[in-house]
Amino acid sequence: MPKRLISKIRGLISDQQTPKARIISSSDHDFRPADLSPSAITVIETLTDAGHEAYLVGGCIRDSLLGKTPKDFDVATSAHPEEIKALFRNCRLIGKRFRLAHVRFGREIIEVATFRGCHSKAGSNDKHQSSQSEAGLLLRDNVFGTLEEDALRRDFTANALYYRHSDGAILDYVNGYEDATTKTLRLIGNPEQRYKEDPVRMLRAIRFAAKLEFSMTKETEAPIIEHAELLGHIPPARLFEEIQKLFLSGAAESVWQLLLKYDIAPWLFPNSTPDRNPDEAHQAMINQVMINTDIRIAQEKPVTPAFLFAVMLWGPLAQRWEQLKSEGVPPVPAMQQAIQNTIGDQIKFTSIPKRFVIPLREIWELQIKLPQRAGKRANRTLEHPRFRAAYDLLLLRESAGESTPGLGEWWTQYQEADAETRREMVEQQGKPPRGGKGRGRRRRPRRYNNQANRS
Repeated sequence: MPKRLISKIRGLISDQQTPKARIISSSDHDFRPADLSPSAITVIETLTDAGHEAYLVGGCIRDSLLGKTPKDFDVATSAHPEEIKALFRNCRLIGKRFRLAHVRFGREIIEVATFRGCHSKAGSNDKHQSSQSEAGLLLRDNVFGTLEEDALRRDFTANALYYRHSDGAILDYVNGYEDATTKTLRLIGNPEQRYKEDPVRMLRAIRFAAKLEFSMTKETEAPIIEHAELLGHIPPARLFEEIQKLFLSGAAESVWQLLLKYDIAPWLFPNSTPDRNPDEAHQAMINQVMINTDIRIAQEKPVTPAFLFAVMLWGPLAQRWEQLKSEGVPPVPAMQQAIQNTIGDQIKFTSIPKRFVIPLREIWELQIKLPQRAGKRANRTLEHPRFRAAYDLLLLRESAGESTPGLGEWWTQYQEADAETRREMVEQQGKPPRGGKGRGRRRRPRRYNNQANRS
């Protein structure tokens, strides 16, 4: 076969595999330029002035099309990581699995990623560029390519939209514009293969479905339950990061229900799911903390993962604590041992950084101290830096049906009372209940004089 004909055939095959962009002009879409971050514009203009392609990409475009105000701005570029770093003094390169550039402007970080290419472009022996495990999990994905290839390497169609700052057009290679406007969650490529490449995509699918109220296509949804166990291959540190995204995005209540529905929850909190921890009170606590978390985020109040973990793991902790006490271990040592065992079991699945482990332990330990209010104990407990979180956990326990007779109400009143009322409330703790018998006076030990001893 003539070389010219072979070349022509290869060109036709290439054209079929490489998608053509649908260019949506600024007058035909609802992306609001006013939503653009000045820092992101600076990054794009700096890259383009240096001769590189650069586009806004992903969630910021999707959110603006949905009428939401974007919070994070990502940039996709033809520049390689080292070229990006050379252009920005305020740049830091991160990641081994995916090499990214973070360009910092005060507290704002613009994430800049080089266009990804298909893995067949990597050298067969270059494990630093691209490598996969036997199960198909991507261990390295630093193969760089073109804009068109980058679009196919992204996860969901609604996240694969590119904004061209020069004329305000949106470039769409995978019908993402239609899916974004119709709130359809569709995985790009073969869903089963894409989940095997990176099982965290299953968590992202759940997060987007809950947060954005998108509907998954059948092809996107079907493999999730079947391949949930693949999350066992993900490092616990990465799963902790994903948990923060899942539960601190403002849709924690919906996220938890979807995690249970798709049988994902056991791979994140194995001892907190209804099948492993069927106690209705503990499940009610979990449901309520999800609702409360969403309310706090909507009110722009801070939420700490330490409190979230304190509630999520209270069920298995309480079970261990009661078991140890029934075996004769005193309450305080039993609590310490239960805490150690509970955290030890959890970090096999999701890590808990030390900055959260310490307050987590303190929140739990204060559950023993809250009933102890006599003398100066109440004030010492009230002044503890974790008191408020421990108090909130106490209220959750009570609302879920745990027996703590009047303790939550007592602490509510104590916080609001003046100094004299607090003193009276504490004094009442040392008095016997009405109609009850007080402790009798202790009799002094009988003294024997020397004469008696001698006789």
